Amino acid sequence: MADQDAFFVRFWGVRGSIACPGPRTMRYGGNTSCLEVRCGDRLLIFDAGTGLHSLGSKLMANGAMQADLFFSHTHFDHICGFPFFAPAFRPDNALRIWAGHLLPERTVREVLIYLMMDPLFPVPIDTMRAKMTFCDFVAGEELSPYEDVTIRTAPLNHPNGATGYRVEYQGKSICYITDTEHVPGHPDENIIGLIRGADIVIYDCTYTDDEYPSHVNWGHSTWQEGARLAEAADVKTFVVFHHDPDHDDDFMDSIATQLAKIRPGSIVAQEGMTLRP
Repeated sequence: MADQDAFFVRFWGVRGSIACPGPRTMRYGGNTSCLEVRCGDRLLIFDAGTGLHSLGSKLMANGAMQADLFFSHTHFDHICGFPFFAPAFRPDNALRIWAGHLLPERTVREVLIYLMMDPLFPVPIDTMRAKMTFCDFVAGEELSPYEDVTIRTAPLNHPNGATGYRVEYQGKSICYITDTEHVPGHPDENIIGLIRGADIVIYDCTYTDDEYPSHVNWGHSTWQEGARLAEAADVKTFVVFHHDPDHDDDFMDSIATQLAKIRPGSIVAQEGMTLRP
């Protein structure tokens, strides 16, 4: 029996851009973005990077399931695990799929059809037998997937658009803010409004402040900017996420050491980690 009061986030993929499993990334993990959020017995999944495959394998052992999958956006590193999500092929499962960055030009169903279309993939989306519902919205809307779960959203600064999420359940909050670029010296008030007072904020920390000038307009931020936003918004726990594939475990350890001095209590995300507000 699931704990009806449980609220937590588990990390199944913490990398950005491209999966990089291997000896250099064993401690922090090499899979791309995927989070499992539990609100009691309700399952919310954020992004479908390569980490989704391992989550799906775990879910298959638990029998029939119902889940909501929320995309921050649909760049390849955030959707490439979807064709390998085993629960989507079981007819006794139900999956609602959400995206807030595609309207009016496209829908999330169209994008996933393209992803699994010949000659890119040998199995079309129609072979997925789970009951799937596709829910497109506009970033900035408030979502109510369940009576006791509220999700606030906001648009992010990323090529082709992206959506930030704030999940609220039983007076606690977990925010997922990835694939967004800041403007140095100008805190993103849109993000501050979404994360203000949050218990946990997971933020795009692809680069360091020293690296950022070489990556302007690439659509990503820095761990130092994340810490600054967390301070400005009175966030309780700030989580470094979307690690650059070239940042090995030793590099991530150095970030963790610096972060502990700048904002004690902050965390660098690792695959398999579970956090509770």
